[in-house]
Amino acid sequence: MADRHLEIEQKYDAEAEFELPPLDDLPGVSQAAPPRVQELHATYFDTADLRLASLGITLRRRRGGDDSGWHLKVPAGPDGKQEHRAPLGRPRVVPPRLAGLVAVHTRGAELGPVAVLETRRTVVVLRDAEGAALAEVADDLVSAYREEGDEPRRWREIEVELAGGGPDLLKAAGKRLRKAGARRAKSSSKLGRLLGGAVPAAPGATARAATRARLRSLTSNGKLPTVTAGDAVLGYLAGQLESLIDYDPRARLGEEDAVHRMRVATRRLRSTLQSYRPVLDRVRTEPLRAELRWLAGVLGEVRDLEVLRMRFADGPRFFLDDLARRERGAYRRMNASLKEARYFELLDALDALIADPPLDERAERKARKELPLLVSRAWDRMATQYRSIGTADDPDFARHETRKDAKRARYAAELATPVLGAAAKRVAKDAKRIQEVLGEHQDAVVALEHLEAARRRARTAQDAFALGVLYGREECRADTARDRLAVTWSRTLGPSF
Repeated sequence: MADRHLEIEQKYDAEAEFELPPLDDLPGVSQAAPPRVQELHATYFDTADLRLASLGITLRRRRGGDDSGWHLKVPAGPDGKQEHRAPLGRPRVVPPRLAGLVAVHTRGAELGPVAVLETRRTVVVLRDAEGAALAEVADDLVSAYREEGDEPRRWREIEVELAGGGPDLLKAAGKRLRKAGARRAKSSSKLGRLLGGAVPAAPGATARAATRARLRSLTSNGKLPTVTAGDAVLGYLAGQLESLIDYDPRARLGEEDAVHRMRVATRRLRSTLQSYRPVLDRVRTEPLRAELRWLAGVLGEVRDLEVLRMRFADGPRFFLDDLARRERGAYRRMNASLKEARYFELLDALDALIADPPLDERAERKARKELPLLVSRAWDRMATQYRSIGTADDPDFARHETRKDAKRARYAAELATPVLGAAAKRVAKDAKRIQEVLGEHQDAVVALEHLEAARRRARTAQDAFALGVLYGREECRADTARDRLAVTWSRTLGPSF
């Protein structure tokens, strides 16, 4: 059983007398296999306040059929769900891997049974001329209840799930079913249909969506003069928090670039709370900045080792093995930290910041007047730090600090772009160029430190030579980045609002 796949399906409601129409003449279909009957028993798990259901997420343990086990389904587009699976295991113990993938939503709340569904399923597989499965059509008779002893609710529904077929087949099958009397289901899941109005709105997700929608509406409908500094800052913060939450499960799975993207969202949140301090009450934001710094550090250990692994793909085996071992350890520590109450309290506090923002008096000022001042201030801070490189006792440290200030200037300008347009976009691009050159230099500096440490552990002349070659390459990269920095800086103009 694959532990993960993208499920693309459509559901239709049908009356008891509904008859499944012929489907073997749909586009690409050569035959409809004889129907098979399955008896399915599923127990659905959620928090007591139905946090997963409020987000359209379902977690169940199902017996019967071809895929007995635990199934976690997360919405992924209009007709798609990302499904993660695990073996049956113990009836009331959610597999830790699946529990971890929804921890960013449950945030320490216990997962327990919330509903039971028993389904008599008649399955018809649609196949092409070679016999390959294109889609599976399931005719389900459902009995569902929330508590043992409840009078069960019963209904019939038809599911069409793609296997090897494409969207045209899904569309044609739906058209055929509707013509025969089926109706597109109002709920995307059986659990959603059972719970109905009992599912609350997800307060955090609702507030984030409303905040972002307000900013989009004001900036896209020509109402820029009415956008306040508070609107711009909160809209950006809501977007970055949404990104952090989205990449959390992907980072836990070790998906390519997921830790990096989650770390960037964390840094953008922290940078915004610093660059736009005049807009938000510091009593609320300063503790959040400290916790975001902690989270960035947790993610940074993994990310730094990922960068080194990719950078030294041609390094000696003992060095690569050591990096891989350390990266695995960093992932374990990261996943442990992402289970801590400290992390969940940070997420709750960020959600509260969006839902009940601690706006300062400058938040009510027009964004078109306030944002240029704050973006310029962030740029000036970077410029001051850049000028200190030439006289610094530790130029590499000064370059690293300049890089951090370049990130803040970039993020400050990105936030302002929906309001200030091309002028802010240009500042963001200039700051990004500075950041990237300094990033190349910092990566080389860090790489040199690791190579020097590895050189002392080399056991053969061949390994020592290979590390020496890599060391020379990184020295060249650092020199090149230093040379490019002056040229890149000379081509930046700074803010001109």
